[in-house]
Amino acid sequence: NALRTTLLQQEKAQVERLLKPVKSTCNAKGVSIVSDGWADGQRRPLINFMATSEGGPIFLKAINASDEIKNKHYMVNKMIKVIKEVGEQNVVQYITDNAPVCKGAGMIVEISFPKIFWTPCVVHTLNLALKNICAAKNTERNEIAYAECNWITQVVGDVSFVRNFIMNHSMRLAIFNHFSPLKLHAIAETRFASILVMLKRFKLLKGALQSMVISEE
Repeated sequence: NALRTTLLQQEKAQVERLLKPVKSTCNAKGVSIVSDGWADGQRRPLINFMATSEGGPIFLKAINASDEIKNKHYMVNKMIKVIKEVGEQNVVQYITDNAPVCKGAGMIVEISFPKIFWTPCVVHTLNLALKNICAAKNTERNEIAYAECNWITQVVGDVSFVRNFIMNHSMRLAIFNHFSPLKLHAIAETRFASILVMLKRFKLLKGALQSMVISEE
């Protein structure tokens, strides 16, 4: 009972004290609202809302978007609600990823609140550019990028094959570890920048990989 009442109330009061200087900065210099969608271990679609300012970030809330049609109208309703909770006079910009739904909702937010800007996430924008470079698709709209960058896709495929060949067999991995103190990096499913990290690591490990194959040991 103490955990659910007294201790919980004390911890909440402590958090409020810690956030007080951050909130004062928000009121004085403005705040950016950041939201992002993700799925938890049970594959439930969740949307996080945070406020960031010069004083630091504040987690506002997370909502479960299960059984919801996540179109721009759904998103803009949630975004406007958060803006009003924070206080539209305090909000400078609203940051989301560059998905079409979020972009459409962001345009509506700018119309509804002329002093608030919608800003696409820089990391997501760069990730989309890297996706077009590292995994170029041969489509009519993408002919130039495919012609110029297809060799990168082939190199990534070869490197991934070598990595899996080593990592998926304990004996091969043991031999590799004998020649290299560094580990092989994998590709993160959601971030194409990790492809560049993996390629840089392979270049660094070139000597160890060659020794693994040609060494008389």
